[in-house]
Amino acid sequence: MAADTTDRARDEHEELIDPIAERPGFDETQSRIAVLGHPIHAMSVAFPVALTFCALGADMLYWWTGDTFWARAALWAAGTGFLFGMLAGFSGTAELLLVSGIRARAPAWTHFIIAVTLLALLGANWGLRLYGFEDAVLPYGILMSALCVCVVGFTGWHGGKLVFDYRLGTSKGS
Repeated sequence: MAADTTDRARDEHEELIDPIAERPGFDETQSRIAVLGHPIHAMSVAFPVALTFCALGADMLYWWTGDTFWARAALWAAGTGFLFGMLAGFSGTAELLLVSGIRARAPAWTHFIIAVTLLALLGANWGLRLYGFEDAVLPYGILMSALCVCVVGFTGWHGGKLVFDYRLGTSKGS
């Protein structure tokens, strides 16, 4: 009985070793897609995030006021958010594929998958509005915008976690 307790106590004090952390390049997390040390992906994601919220806001204002201006503003916000999201996505994908320390971590791939899902939703939201932006707002446009806001929040939370907790994609790395 005492031997079992001793073995259990010893096992609890052993340090766990991450086999992926032993790979060459695991500590290489410095951004390669940067301008003067400033990562382009981190700088460019602010635009699609803000425009996603703007599309939902414009949809809600159209619902409230019935003013065609807000339906047209939602069309432009959705389209511009999608296009800027594609630019942010290209730089993020390049970081993921070019930097081995980012590529080796599972949370980076989780962020990537959620972000690609977001881009698909943003594109669908824009496409829904291209021909008949007024009719597209209610009910599906506003629901799609609300879903996009939820997913952009989830994607941003994961992206922020990668930067702040793991120091991925920063100019100085870990």
